[in-house]
Amino acid sequence: MQRKTGQGSAPPQPGDHGALGPALASNLQRIRKQLGGSRDIVIREIFLDSLQSIRAAVLYTDGLADKQIIHESILPSLMTLSTAPAAEPPLPETGPALLARIQDTVLQVGELKEIQDLAGVFREMLSGNTLLLVDGASSALSVGTPGWKDRAISEPAVQNAIRGPRESFTETLRTNTALVRRRIRDERLRCEQRSIGSVTNTEIAVMYVDGLADPSVLQEIEARLGRIRTDAILESGYIEEFIQDKTLTPFPTLLNSERPDVIAAGLLEGRVAILVDGTPFVLLVPALFDQFFQSAEDYYQRADIAIFLRVLRYLSFFIALLGPSLYIAVTTFHQDLLPTQLLISLASQREGIPFPAFVEAMMMEIAFEILREAGVRMPKAIGQAVSIVGALVIGQAAVEAGIVSAAMVIVVSLTAISNFVFPSFNMAISVRLLRFGMMLLAATFGFFGVTIGLLAIVIHLCSLRSFGVPYMSPFGPFNLQDQEDAILRLPHRMLNKRPRIVGTPDVVRDRTPDSEPES
Repeated sequence: MQRKTGQGSAPPQPGDHGALGPALASNLQRIRKQLGGSRDIVIREIFLDSLQSIRAAVLYTDGLADKQIIHESILPSLMTLSTAPAAEPPLPETGPALLARIQDTVLQVGELKEIQDLAGVFREMLSGNTLLLVDGASSALSVGTPGWKDRAISEPAVQNAIRGPRESFTETLRTNTALVRRRIRDERLRCEQRSIGSVTNTEIAVMYVDGLADPSVLQEIEARLGRIRTDAILESGYIEEFIQDKTLTPFPTLLNSERPDVIAAGLLEGRVAILVDGTPFVLLVPALFDQFFQSAEDYYQRADIAIFLRVLRYLSFFIALLGPSLYIAVTTFHQDLLPTQLLISLASQREGIPFPAFVEAMMMEIAFEILREAGVRMPKAIGQAVSIVGALVIGQAAVEAGIVSAAMVIVVSLTAISNFVFPSFNMAISVRLLRFGMMLLAATFGFFGVTIGLLAIVIHLCSLRSFGVPYMSPFGPFNLQDQEDAILRLPHRMLNKRPRIVGTPDVVRDRTPDSEPES
């Protein structure tokens, strides 16, 4: 039933989240009032002694808690109190003493903690845990029983693996932390958790290797996470937008990945991972410009193959960014730069085209963007086929109708294909946005406008920082040592230093735990 509220009425405020009282009936009444009679909340009242004088209640959320543990472990253990033989010591008369005895000797589960207020009761119960309240005790006992259904570990859906592990993160936070610990079996790996979001109470985990991560970066992450004020965190993109250094930039300043091996490699370099419950994409900070052109497969193949692929990615970056704008500048302002035969061929193709090169390129680029977005949103069974067939049909039909030239279709197609070479989807979107601005500058000022655009992009990139680290390092400021794993990728036997620019206290990779770090 839909409830109507008057216009201008105050938004609903959080209710009673105060401390628990000693009376069980009063606590259960407050809990039922706050939950509003939700049918998925199970409250079972029981007696802990044969005389039915000590009352208790077990609370859990159906669908989030593991009912097998509750029915086969928790409830039978509590029932043994009422059927204890006469030789057993009598039950304590006070609620706190009884609750302490249950915690110490009765419940045979791993995770137990004491809760003092209703806010903690709701947080634990809605996280899949089971709450035990005893009459006379002003606290509750939380038993770890999460048991909701989650997605199985599968291959990465976005960042495909050509060679290497074929595992990806899931939507369950504890599964994701386990995938990282499986790869870094070191006691220095830390996992600190907190909840963000006044309504969703989303669990956030910050993972780093103690002694490798920069303490100043850790403090900055803690400060920025603490400043987040919102009611909902539903995906890691929320966190990314809240904690990034500069918002007015098309370039991503945080790296996200769904592959555990990528996150583990970043942690071993001294970076920090931020995991968000409910999403398979993990954030890695600080993130630099060259990281978005590196792939995990670069380290699983020979160094010469990795260098070739990285050079190819940087070449694709310039093609995707400047392809249409260079074509517009040459055909509009600088025809004398073309060989005579090529100029005659282009002129014959453009004969009868009613639009200038800029309008021609804009129409084709917008059409390809629409087809690309439609292919993503449509069902997988037909999305790819529709996007490919649509591009071929529209391109050929536009040439035959005399709306665009064949050369323009080639340029736009090559640009679109180059955009798919980037390992990072965020960087690909940034290039797609900047491409339209470069096309406008090329149509207005020719090569002079393209040069101005490139200078503006370089200046903007050099002004960016990711948690205090220069975004363009090790290119600017130039760091010779870090060039061994920037555009080049030297053999593993030569990669014995971690990136200095990240600020890691220990830059030597093959150091033994007992040796002193390099100053």
